[in-house]
Amino acid sequence: MTDKVFSSTKPATANGSFPATKGQLYGGAARSNYRPQPEKSRRRRGCCCRCCLWTTVAFLVLLLLIGVAAAAFYAIYRPHRPTFTVSSLKVSYINVTSSSSTISSKFDLTVSARNPNSKLVYIYSPILVSVVGADGNVPLGGATIPSFVHGKKNTTVLKTSIASNGEEVDSSSASSLKSGLKSKNGLALKIRLDTKVKVKIGGLKTPRVGIRVTCGGIRATAPAAGKSASTTGNAKCEVDTRVRIWHWTL
Repeated sequence: MTDKVFSSTKPATANGSFPATKGQLYGGAARSNYRPQPEKSRRRRGCCCRCCLWTTVAFLVLLLLIGVAAAAFYAIYRPHRPTFTVSSLKVSYINVTSSSSTISSKFDLTVSARNPNSKLVYIYSPILVSVVGADGNVPLGGATIPSFVHGKKNTTVLKTSIASNGEEVDSSSASSLKSGLKSKNGLALKIRLDTKVKVKIGGLKTPRVGIRVTCGGIRATAPAAGKSASTTGNAKCEVDTRVRIWHWTL
């Protein structure tokens, strides 16, 4: 009897290659594409987070210090804005020519400026004074008041003559001015003072800051021949700071 011999090797596949392994059958190729995160990348993200955190903390601390300094400054010096009052406005003449739409005028203005602070001194640059219509669009004259130093608890009287000669306006504005002068209540006017001021505190001086003083509630009537009309009405003046940033004035 002939003995049968059994081979321990498995038969080859039809294409001559060996059968697929378990790793190949269950996604071994997909797992081979995995790349672990480099340690340096994690460290960089951690450094960025810490930098952002410390920057935020430093900014908040700076804001806190500024707030404390401002509160201390206010408690010590009790700063107040200067106040302005129109003492008198005398109208010598206001001539409106309808045919050429021009204005000629002359005013004598007296303004009282008061510094209510006992520890602050205001230093003013030259002041540009202008008289305009109530809507602020029709100029009636302008002048300049020289620079001056406004001492502590001091009231300074400012006087100037404001004039215009043949100032051109549009026809509708000329008609509105004429009707306002003839009306019973008179022509509504505004006075503007534009300047820059810096504050002196002891031996320190702040940078110059622009301010605008606007005085409204003024009405003028056409004076009689050879006389001047005086009017102040219920003039109220407001002081606004004007900070210039690039091409914008705030």
